[in-house]
Amino acid sequence: MYFAALLARTEDGWEASDTELDDVETLSDLTDLAREASVDDDTVLVFIEQEDAWFGILRVEGEEDPRIYVSDAAAAARSSYGEILIDELLGRDDDDPADDLDTLDLDGTEDGEPDENDEEDEDSPVIDGETVPAGAVGDREILADLGLSEADLLALDTDAMAEIAEALGAAEVLETVR
Repeated sequence: MYFAALLARTEDGWEASDTELDDVETLSDLTDLAREASVDDDTVLVFIEQEDAWFGILRVEGEEDPRIYVSDAAAAARSSYGEILIDELLGRDDDDPADDLDTLDLDGTEDGEPDENDEEDEDSPVIDGETVPAGAVGDREILADLGLSEADLLALDTDAMAEIAEALGAAEVLETVR
């Protein structure tokens, strides 16, 4: 189960809205969603959380490139929305047609049947042939200028969104959409 919310900074403080991610298939879709919520090209934060397994933050300011942080890359890589964020962080090019070939099972095994020679750790997901690291990835200073240091961000675990909103002074507005 996912929870996603947008926090848009305005001259009067933060405005929160929950958001549906049904139409989000790429990082561009997610970035466009954030930009639509922006007031005067100010900061918009997109929070995505999956049942205390992982959370991700996408920060968009005007036309600048989005900044991304994911609390646990390995857990997020098992999620369609998490994979959108992880793909960008690992430098995966979404427009590469060879990606479709990489996902095909051409080793001769039946679907769902493990290859006897496969020595990969089942707990570590693989994207584009690379094992996704466990733990935090991305811009660890994504919220530093808003009052949440890198150390505080890395220390978050359960109910991270509430703690982040509290540090930003947006706890009440986030609670209205939860």
